[in-house]
Amino acid sequence: MEVRIDRRIAKTKAAIFQSFVSLIAEKNFEHITINEIADRANINRGTVYFHYSDKYDLLNKCIEENLNQMIAVTTATDRNGETIDLIESSFLPVMRYFEENHHFYFSMLSNKGVPAFRDRMLELTTTHINIHINMDGVNLNYNKELITQFMASAFVGIVEWWILNHMPLSADDVAQQLWGVLKRNQVIN
Repeated sequence: MEVRIDRRIAKTKAAIFQSFVSLIAEKNFEHITINEIADRANINRGTVYFHYSDKYDLLNKCIEENLNQMIAVTTATDRNGETIDLIESSFLPVMRYFEENHHFYFSMLSNKGVPAFRDRMLELTTTHINIHINMDGVNLNYNKELITQFMASAFVGIVEWWILNHMPLSADDVAQQLWGVLKRNQVIN
């Protein structure tokens, strides 16, 4: 049985997230208050507390939702219900996701009050790579953890550079060049 989410709840949560992200873009996370989030979302503070225990809970849920969306764009399901990892052939889907959500990622990566964001992004990327990395062929004689850490750090570093520099290259160019550099250095097959 499919669980249906009340549209009003979804709309309220979206307003809270949008309000929160806009405040993060303006000021340090530590200086943001629940009252400011509620005022900007045009709701009362009790509604924020109904959905989130505090601003740290809101931050964690916001990060979790966006990073899960990042992972979701890297996979698809075939006719047989099998999961296909789109990263095996291109970084383009995830780079386009970052491009579409530039405001959120720029706000999180540039806000000094949210150092955990980059760490969580790196952790999630590392886990995803660790699951999907092919250790055959050119990777056979290398340590899996070393290659995984290298790829995750390189990927997150490039994404961070690209976003914080207001995307000086197109998503297509970044995806193609990052893929090419990793392939040229035999990190990927």
